[in-house]
Amino acid sequence: MKGPTYSSVNRDVLAPLFTPSAAYMGALSLALAALAWGGYCWAIQLIHGLGVAGYRPPVFWGVYITTFVFWVGIGHAGTLISAVLFLTRSRWRTGIYRAAEAMTIFAVMTAALFPAIHVGRAWYAYFLFPYPNQRQLWVNFKSPLMWDVFAVSTYFTVSTVFFFIGLIPDMAAVRDSTRGFTQKLYGAMCLGWRGTDRQWRHYMGAYGFFAALATPLVLSVHSVVSWDFAMAQTPGWHSTIFPPYFVAGAIFSGCAMVITLMLPLTKVFKLEDYIHVWHFEHLAKLCLFTGGILTYAYGTEYFIAWYSDNMYEWGTFVDRVVGNYWWVFATMVFCNCIAPLAWYFKKVRTNYLWLFVISVLINVGMWFERYNIIASSLAHSFDPAGWVYYEPTYIEWGIMLGSFGWFFTWFLLFVKIMPSVAIAEVKEMMRPPLKSDEEVAAK
Repeated sequence: MKGPTYSSVNRDVLAPLFTPSAAYMGALSLALAALAWGGYCWAIQLIHGLGVAGYRPPVFWGVYITTFVFWVGIGHAGTLISAVLFLTRSRWRTGIYRAAEAMTIFAVMTAALFPAIHVGRAWYAYFLFPYPNQRQLWVNFKSPLMWDVFAVSTYFTVSTVFFFIGLIPDMAAVRDSTRGFTQKLYGAMCLGWRGTDRQWRHYMGAYGFFAALATPLVLSVHSVVSWDFAMAQTPGWHSTIFPPYFVAGAIFSGCAMVITLMLPLTKVFKLEDYIHVWHFEHLAKLCLFTGGILTYAYGTEYFIAWYSDNMYEWGTFVDRVVGNYWWVFATMVFCNCIAPLAWYFKKVRTNYLWLFVISVLINVGMWFERYNIIASSLAHSFDPAGWVYYEPTYIEWGIMLGSFGWFFTWFLLFVKIMPSVAIAEVKEMMRPPLKSDEEVAAK
């Protein structure tokens, strides 16, 4: 049977590096343009203040916090695929986990921007960090903003170290196939890797340790983010179901984003020998599982709101369906609960076009889910005299668009400077090369 060999794996995976094509430059230009527009909108907000946003009492959380929660959720699939599935020895993770890990890093980097954007005076963002200082001030650990700082910084630190450790053997492969300054640079980053038995034993021990350390983060980080809402008394937020509900939604959206990113990457860089429809089918099945949990959570929310006989709680949930935000609720339900059901049919979940379309719809739906939670609850709280309709301004939409530009810029740079498929782990799945007939005959 013809298939990849040890030498062809290196050649195929390293071929896209350092050689940007016209399609790649076009995609990078679009990402940079979106980033530039987001930067322009943020500059206007810094000059004129948060008044340019659509905030009006009592709505002071909006698109920024929605997008923050969205990007933190996107980052969960990378940890799940790389750490949890590594510990369970799931073979289907091999082709896709490297890009998923990179997606995690860049998604958390994107999410980290929004606490500073949300507070308005970004130059005072250092007030969020707990460190001894002559101002004799300490951070308010009761603030949800502080919980987010700890959650994001912990997740980013562990994920980055885990990502770097996994890259070491592949950076050595890049070192061995380049010359000059590039070879020296990758030689420094691979920490003197030579592939000896001793190095492999230490490498696997460290990788397994960080996989075990990162696994609890899948549950803990988005649980902390959910407590931003669940610890408040606001109708529609004060619920014990939020932690598992948010974790399931994060894995759901993160796996969908992996499909959205990896399908074009596989086709453009001709990596079909290493990333098969088999990988995407398993991701679709994981989305079906977590999407089922999410749909159950939606139903449970409404049942408990009705069963509680709390008129404020039930009024908020009714308003989400028939009030000003009905279109947000409808989009959320269609994209998250109805559209993914098509993946129950094997022909659909093994078709690249439908995989891509439904994965995009899921991410649209997950953004609107967070918007539905935040905007509708704040705009329809306890006092009917205070009910408003929150409408984001072009500044908020522009900054949100800029966050996508920021994320895709980093991801597109990554695929040109680092192997997007784990060479070492792909080779582990292959039969070792046999000696040639000439070598056997000579002996």
